[in-house]
Amino acid sequence: MKQIHLIAPSGASLDTRSPLAGIEWLQKQGIEVLNTSCVNRVEQRFAGSDAERLAEINRLAELPPEVAVVAMRGGYGLHRLLPNIQWDAIANTIKSGLQICGHSDFTVFQLGLLAKTGAVTLAGPMLNFDFACQGEQGTNPNEFMWAHFQQAINERKLECTIQSNQAFLKQSVKGQASGMLWGGNLTVLAGLVGTPYLPSQQQTQGGILFLEDVNEHPYRIERMLMQLLDAGILSNQSAILLGGFSAYRLYDNDRGYTLESAIEAISKCLPDNIPLLTGLPFGHQAEKLTLPVGAQAHIQYDLSGFTIQSQW
Repeated sequence: MKQIHLIAPSGASLDTRSPLAGIEWLQKQGIEVLNTSCVNRVEQRFAGSDAERLAEINRLAELPPEVAVVAMRGGYGLHRLLPNIQWDAIANTIKSGLQICGHSDFTVFQLGLLAKTGAVTLAGPMLNFDFACQGEQGTNPNEFMWAHFQQAINERKLECTIQSNQAFLKQSVKGQASGMLWGGNLTVLAGLVGTPYLPSQQQTQGGILFLEDVNEHPYRIERMLMQLLDAGILSNQSAILLGGFSAYRLYDNDRGYTLESAIEAISKCLPDNIPLLTGLPFGHQAEKLTLPVGAQAHIQYDLSGFTIQSQW
């Protein structure tokens, strides 16, 4: 990986120091960072006007395949661009070798591209939080994140064993599953139900669905999971992986209702043969995997955790 091309397709940067710190850190690793001017764009809450952000997305089709594309941050903004994205042109460049990475609001682009073309993208780190030095002490980016991002970009490979006690396995305390790895931010994914930008049930049948979210109370997480359940999406999978659900607060009137309560309610509604696994290192958190959205993957699991593998 010699070059990273930045894009800012969603929200404007909340802190002007963050993208600059991320760019500086990447440059210290010997990486040339391209299109850095995008981090300065501001139009209301967005990283530029709709026309600017759309043009930047569509220019991905013109990039050389050896460049890695990384989104600046999430927020909101991509959804309004979907009807005018040149899906086939971008997919052709991906099939030539281009890799595109992001998460959070970027989920809407990844799932739209998967639905329209079947092209594989990477759910993984973004510039502002993941590559910027974090905290008052200037802590370097997370080593686990950086190692798995490099593995994804340089080797097109995912391989990780997660040690995390599994409380929601039912029919079998040990097993395995294979299928297309897909998913992302739960709020974004739930908002695509019923639209042409969500991969079809035929595309995702027997898939491995991964989900994460931030700033969402457990009852809202449960409600969105119930929506996916009632839409037939959850029962269509061979496995469901839950990542980080972070930065929420509980209230006195929850009276013991927690995130675990929400997950348990969903688990009881799932067919016994679909494992619901927790502890996937992915989401709005420093320690995260880079996951190939749309690639075939294999998992092996037991009560102590699971292993996930993919090559694309």
